[in-house]
Amino acid sequence: MKFKNILLDKELPLAIITINRPEKLNALNRETIQELHHAFDHCDQDLETKVIILIGSGEKAFVAGADITEFAHFSVEEGGKLAAIGQEMLFDFVEQLSTPVIAAVNGFALGGGLELAMACHFRVASHNARMGLPEVSLGVIPGYGGTQRLPQLVGKGRAMEMIMTAGMIDVERALEFGLVNHVVSQEELLAYCKKIALKISNNSMVAIGQAIKAINAGFKNSTNGYAVEIEAFGACFGTADFKEGTSAFIDKRKANFKGA
Repeated sequence: MKFKNILLDKELPLAIITINRPEKLNALNRETIQELHHAFDHCDQDLETKVIILIGSGEKAFVAGADITEFAHFSVEEGGKLAAIGQEMLFDFVEQLSTPVIAAVNGFALGGGLELAMACHFRVASHNARMGLPEVSLGVIPGYGGTQRLPQLVGKGRAMEMIMTAGMIDVERALEFGLVNHVVSQEELLAYCKKIALKISNNSMVAIGQAIKAINAGFKNSTNGYAVEIEAFGACFGTADFKEGTSAFIDKRKANFKGA
């Protein structure tokens, strides 16, 4: 399969998906999200592919966030639709995939990038990785599952602080929080992930698929937090703070929020 924004390499029984927009620090736009969906679906359908590793191209970023220029002028309705389509097409899709997915976090994983890493079944990071959800600094909230998956992984209080401060944490803190499973040098990262993936591939893939399904089920409850997030994310698009935050980002200046 050929893609514009990603690379798909098969090293059976493994598949390596590389987000390949280094000039944009691998930021997620709609086209890249669609391509990732097709690549993950293709690998999941391939019985010879036992484990998928997801990584970003270059040495600076896994995924530095969503492509803000695509949605800076969206309405409330368009914002909600953006979150709903993205969650269904990629983030929820990856989380529910029966084929194990390892995120090789090789640099910045911010906003949608951290949300994508959290949708993967677990994460291994390089020493230079930095992680955060900076959306509130743009007058919006995480819209690709971040308000749900981050508390599940690091706990409610830590997630509240990370989201409210819009700050980044280093890999030592991410390891302490349980956000990543392992930390290695950037040079070792892919090989380390492959080593874990090959160990996984020796086991029953049918059983592993059922284990993924059962583990995910334990985090569902009667209130659909993802639906609440979609509605709240969309509502942010109708505020002056959102317009100011995204304009400031694009203009490379500090935002001046008025609280409306």
